[in-house]
Amino acid sequence: MKQRLAAIAFGLLLAAPLPTMACAACFGRSDSRLAVGMNWGILSLLVVIATMLGLIASFFVFIARRASSLPTETAPTDRTES
Repeated sequence: MKQRLAAIAFGLLLAAPLPTMACAACFGRSDSRLAVGMNWGILSLLVVIATMLGLIASFFVFIARRASSLPTETAPTDRTES
């Protein structure tokens, strides 16, 4: 039974037209609208990630500069003179 089902599935796979095996980006048509849209999606995600990393880095630079501009406080000493 399982062999018969596997044979039918394999036969249907072989009978399927070749372009239905993959999308245009995976199939090799890099000039299709699907591939262009996927490339724009990748680029936009990279821009978002780079922007967020830049904002986080600039926040830490801001904190470091602000901390260095504040006067340092000295701890009071508890010396009792006898």
